[in-house]
Amino acid sequence: MQTTRMEEQAMNRRARDPWVSPLLRWFGRNGEPMPWRRRPTPWRVWVSEIMLQQTQVQTVIPYFDRFIRRFPSLRSLARADLHDVLKLWEGLGYYSRARNLHRAARLVVSDHGGRIPRNADALRQLPGIGAYTAAAVASIAFRQPVPLWDGNVRRVMARLLARNDPPRKTLAYLQDHLPASRPGDFNQALMELGRLVCTPRKPDCAHCPLRHACRALKTGKTAAFPARVARLAVPCYDVVACVMKKNGRILIARRKTDRMLGGLWEFPGGKREPGETLEQTARRETREELALDIEPQEILCVV
Repeated sequence: MQTTRMEEQAMNRRARDPWVSPLLRWFGRNGEPMPWRRRPTPWRVWVSEIMLQQTQVQTVIPYFDRFIRRFPSLRSLARADLHDVLKLWEGLGYYSRARNLHRAARLVVSDHGGRIPRNADALRQLPGIGAYTAAAVASIAFRQPVPLWDGNVRRVMARLLARNDPPRKTLAYLQDHLPASRPGDFNQALMELGRLVCTPRKPDCAHCPLRHACRALKTGKTAAFPARVARLAVPCYDVVACVMKKNGRILIARRKTDRMLGGLWEFPGGKREPGETLEQTARRETREELALDIEPQEILCVV
């Protein structure tokens, strides 16, 4: 019995990749029916990936649905006023994502004729798109053979290989094993596996499709991978906000777009310096920001 060169290559690949086919089968059966997966157009994939940056899936879904109803196409977002975009984004956090998405949509219209770039390198030139988002959009929306790297992928691969390799080395490994016909499914499957099964604590190894190939499980060292990364301490500041009334009107100001929460509206105020009372901070910040002298009346609330 003779085998063709293509069949031989396929058999060699299956022998070399004993975990890829089980992973894709698992994803086909267990992938969650998220709204952007039902119709994975480039625009819908792009919006979902921007929203999913540092935000959990269940939080994103209602925001995604509202956003797509209001802005069903890239051109509709490009025509919109930034204030309307930020208002629709309200509550989702990390507002620079909304500003960058709005700016990127306008650049795609002006520089790319309204067509989202298919190439990951070209996508990375747009505001708000880094290596991960570019790889996700290119592979899922355009089936470009590009692997991606996030915390879930890092955890799955570290346990699968029982190694704490640097991102570049793992990405090279993934590039070599990525199925050219289903790069988007491959990337989503790895992320989904890390989110649902290969979790940071108490991974469900008994139901993992990669359990027969997982070196960490075989050696009983699942908890040792990936190596823990020291986290920076979260800073905490006391901030005073001044509600100033005059003739039935209330003074608010718009934050500069290059600052945190840029473009949003706020009451005047700022951080309390060491040794200051709340009233002293209110006076100083108002004088510095607005050149106004005020006399605080009462503390309305503490949050």
